[in-house]
Amino acid sequence: MRRGRFEEAKGGTVFLDEIGDLPLPLQAKLLRVLQERSVERLGSNVSHPIDVRVICATSRNLEEMVQKGTFREDLYFRVAVVRIHMPPLRERAEDIPLLAEYFLKVFAKAHNKQLRGLTPGFLSALARHGWPGNVRELQNVIERSLVLANGNDHLGVKDLPQELRGYTIPEEVPGGTFHEAVRTFKRELVRSALRMHSGNKLRAAKELGISRCYLHRLVNQLDIPGVKPEDDSDENEPRRPSGVRSGSEELRMSARAV
Repeated sequence: MRRGRFEEAKGGTVFLDEIGDLPLPLQAKLLRVLQERSVERLGSNVSHPIDVRVICATSRNLEEMVQKGTFREDLYFRVAVVRIHMPPLRERAEDIPLLAEYFLKVFAKAHNKQLRGLTPGFLSALARHGWPGNVRELQNVIERSLVLANGNDHLGVKDLPQELRGYTIPEEVPGGTFHEAVRTFKRELVRSALRMHSGNKLRAAKELGISRCYLHRLVNQLDIPGVKPEDDSDENEPRRPSGVRSGSEELRMSARAV
């Protein structure tokens, strides 16, 4: 009879991906294998010992599933001996360029494409995306972009899916001295954020992760045109009716009166 995966992996490792998706009947069978360290081949009643290391992965919260009764508690304690938490891709932005370059090489070879790298604009768009699908979504974006690329030796913003094109920096690295390049980069970054939020400074500042006051200074220092004072409000902020003073304004008036 044919040997199964656990027997084939004798002395090695079995990786079970998305173990949280296993239906309860299969969970019971897996528990028996892990508990007894033996398997029975399909159509046989003879037990065969196994010697494997089992690594499991899941994107689900197994503890919550145990409480809801959708994952066996006894199996949970068998597989959760050593736990390693892997943060989502959005919390590991420094890994995005490395993974993107790796996937580019893999898919360039698979699709017989001559691509040597990614432009700064392409990488900036990847860095700003939230990646709800984690690494698999990044893998999909790189392959889609590569397949639809127009023949250049670097993937650029125009090769990205439409949903990732909204927030990018220039395709090319700015020229000139170091300080001139940094100034150009900051200017384009601020302009992109303002353009993305239709000139609203408060939302642009939140997008950039800086204070609104600092954004004001950058707009003035970098000579960014087309920014109006009225763009500084947030439509979700409550506005005071005309003639109504804030507490700080009334306090200053009382101090002057005394």
